[in-house]
This record gives sequence, structure tokens and C-alpha cells, in this order.
Amino acid sequence: MTKASEFKKKDKRYKKAWIISVNMGYGHERAAYALRDIAAGGDYIIANSYKGIPKEEKKSWQESRKLYEAVSCLKPIPIIGDIAFGIMDKIQEIPNFYPRRDLSEPSIQLKGTFRFIEKNNIGKALVDDLTEAEQRLPFVSTFFIPSFAAELYNYPGEIYCIICDADFSRAWVSQDAKRSRIKYFAPCGRVVERLKLYGVREENIYFTGFPIPKELIGGSNAEIVKRDMLDRFCNLDPNGVFRARYEKILKSHFGNSLKTCGRVKRPLTLTFAVGGAGAQRRLGIEIIKSLREKIKRNQIQINLVAGTRKGLAKYFETEIKKLGLKRNHGKGINIIVERTRPEYFKEFTKLLRTTDILWTKPSELSFYTGAGIPIIMAPVIGSQEEFNRLWLQQIGGGVDQLDPQYANEWLFDWVNSGALARMAWNGYIEAPTHGTHRIEQIITGKEVELEQLPLVV
Repeated sequence: MTKASEFKKKDKRYKKAWIISVNMGYGHERAAYALRDIAAGGDYIIANSYKGIPKEEKKSWQESRKLYEAVSCLKPIPIIGDIAFGIMDKIQEIPNFYPRRDLSEPSIQLKGTFRFIEKNNIGKALVDDLTEAEQRLPFVSTFFIPSFAAELYNYPGEIYCIICDADFSRAWVSQDAKRSRIKYFAPCGRVVERLKLYGVREENIYFTGFPIPKELIGGSNAEIVKRDMLDRFCNLDPNGVFRARYEKILKSHFGNSLKTCGRVKRPLTLTFAVGGAGAQRRLGIEIIKSLREKIKRNQIQINLVAGTRKGLAKYFETEIKKLGLKRNHGKGINIIVERTRPEYFKEFTKLLRTTDILWTKPSELSFYTGAGIPIIMAPVIGSQEEFNRLWLQQIGGGVDQLDPQYANEWLFDWVNSGALARMAWNGYIEAPTHGTHRIEQIITGKEVELEQLPLVV
């Protein structure tokens, strides 16, 4: 495995790179958003809907996306949803890690992906355009298909792919992994080791962590994270249980600022984020229903994140009225919906700075525990989320939800005992925090002093 610090001065680095993503769900694009500072042209490129994409290629992408979102939305429906999602999940199955063995043989899904690319010329026009526009700029993709296309169509510069989950299927690595020139950014230690099993050469693997927006982190000292965690501790540990028990180690990080809780003016704040397909919208209302009396008493405020889905926001608004909480809309209950994805990512990042608890399915947002945010996990959708869940539990940054109809009881037990404060601390200490900084360092060569990440698998 190559470390960012091992680049030599003579290696040619770049100030910018082509940052490529797809708008299937939010996860891949969320990673690209965090890297927009080094994006050539001032923004990342959506490979399946950019301006100028050939009509036939766009149609092929759209059919693929519709299938994914349709099956995801069917998941909550008994029997039918389980069957449909089970078939899709089986195709994308992640093989058991142990015993360690050679897993470099291409999977059925991977072979199908290459047929899809070659038959429909997926990515060819984009690769040709980028080659002509600015030869040799690094090509950084947050999804495997654009990186495959870049290699297949002989993009002249370096090609990188960002893995967006704590484990992943063989479909993310090229058919001839040992000879492929695609390099990978790994969000956690398990991904590093999995890449080796799939046949990727060690020099093409970089352990960086998942790219979290720098507005949530700060610089190499994580000054923004530390400042926000101090506020978070005040709400997550109102009785001082966690801070008393870990006083010495906390003081070594925060100094005497640990006791200054007078400045925290907001109530306990919980953010519920629905995935891109909107499959778990009912859960958000179940949470509101359980906590409504505490919302009325200003003991907690809830952010319902609808992303860019106006229909989902309308659903939340309608259900809140049915619960007799219309007057609390905007005062105790906030619905977040934005016109575009970049606007949503910007607002969501801002929102997390004043969020004490993030309640979401274990998607790529699992890695945001590295910003000192405890995560309550909704039920998984897809096998990769099961691995995110296990990773989050292993590092101690998150916990499975209990019955949401009793959240008014168990959630406040976790708060009053300091349990969620402990999860916030574990996430910050154990999960990679500076993924964006490390990726930028590899691309630009700009030196950043960061601690070496432990290879937790």
C-alpha cells in the first residue's frame, strides 16, 4: 500500500483534477462534492448527465438508474420488495473476506458491466473530451464505471477511483486487476485488504479515508471538529458522565474549554437523513410521533432531510400536520429540501455542524462519524450497508436504532448516560477524519502533516 507521504518531490503533481461522479443515490456525488476545491473547471462532472452527453448514452444511464431507484423504493414492501431487492443484492454480493484467498476472477456483474460500457460506448465521449481539453490531468472518479471507461478508452493521465463503502463487490475492480492502471482511494482498512484480494497491486492502493467536506473538519488540526464537538458534548452528556470518566484524555485534546457549556443555546438536535431513493421516509414520521411531546417542550429539535426530493418534503409536511405539529414546523421541526444536489450538500454540511445525533441508514454517511458525530443506524438497504454497519459498530461510532415508537425513552437514556457522547468521541478518534486532505495531497503534492491511519479491518 502506498502512503501519501511517500511521494517524491520529482513526481509530477497537479493543482487540479477531473472529479467525476454519477447521480445514482447521493453517496457517489457526496464524495465528489468534498473534492470540489481541486475540481478542474470549478466543479465536478456528472458522468451520466453532463452537458453534451450523447443522447443514447444518457438513455442507457437513465434506464440503469431507474431500475436501482425502483428496486430501492420497493424494499419496504413485504414479500415483493424483499424478492426484488434480494435478486439485485445477490448480483452485487460481496464475498466473505475469510479465509483470505485469491478473488481476482471477474464476477458475472463485472463482465456485464464491461459489456454495458462497450456496447453503449459509455464514457467514451467524456474521456475523449477531457483528453482534448487538458491532457494528463488526473481523472478521479467516485464510481467504478467512469474509471473503467477512462482505462478502456486510453485516457492519458492517472486514473483514480474512490471506494464509497466499508466493503465492496468485485464489480469495482477491473477485469485484469493485476495489470490495470486504476489506482484506488480506500476509506477504511478493510477496503485496503479487500483490494488486495481482488488482485490490485499494492502500489495502486492509497488508504485515505472517505472524503468529508473540509468545512466540517478544518485544517490538519481539525479545529472545526474540535469546536463543534465541545458544543455537542454539552447536549449529549448533560450530566457530565462521559466527561468525568474521560476527563484526562479529553483535557489533552480540548484543554479547559471542556467545561464551557454556557455558550450552547440550541436544544438537543437530531438530524434524520433519508437516502437518495427515499425508501425510509415513514421512519422519519415515526421518530417525530414518538418525540412530539419533547419537541413541544423544546427538549429536542428534529431536522428531516429530504435532499432534493420536493415530494418527500411535501410528505413530511403533510404528516407533521396530521400529528398536530403544524405550529412546530420551523420551530422544533425543520424540513430541509434544496433545488439542486450541490445546494443540498452545502446545506447538509452546514446543518451537521449544529447536529448532535445523525439518524440514517448506514450508507456512506457512516464515515461522517469521523467528524465527531454519533450515528443511530436505521435498517440496512443492501449488503454493502451491512458492512458499513459492522464497521461503524466496530469502531464504536454508531449503534442500531431500537423500536422508533419508544425513541422518547431509549434515546434520552442514551443521552443522560453519556453513551452518545462516547460514540461521538469514538468516531472522531477511530474513524478517518482527513480523507479529503489526504486525497488532495496525493493529487497536488501539497504536504499536509497528518497522523498515519491505523489499518483497522
